[in-house]
Amino acid sequence: MSESKLSFKEMCAKFEVTPRTLRYYEYIELLSPERIGRSRFYGARECARMTLILRGRKFGFQLEELRQWLLIYDKEGTNAQMNVFIDMADRKLIELFEQQKQLAETIKELEGLRKSTKKSLET
Repeated sequence: MSESKLSFKEMCAKFEVTPRTLRYYEYIELLSPERIGRSRFYGARECARMTLILRGRKFGFQLEELRQWLLIYDKEGTNAQMNVFIDMADRKLIELFEQQKQLAETIKELEGLRKSTKKSLET
């Protein structure tokens, strides 16, 4: 076995995820560690996939979207995967800008309500 492989525990520590999360990602076929007996070992491919998964989660992508996106790389290669990512990112950006707009409106409304409430206390 190569020294570059991480054990289950090392993988959890490296990516700061719980064992349950790591098992779930394997269950939904986001990760496919090498198995030797009951032990799991994660190589460079799995570490790269985990980095992409966590980055995707940070940006708000659903796990199923990420699974499909990773499958594209396996079946069609890097260029196809990058084109799909651009489409995914465009959709997510539209969604995030809308959320940003709604949040700005909510903040403005709350500030106004707070200001009027404070003013009514002072009179």
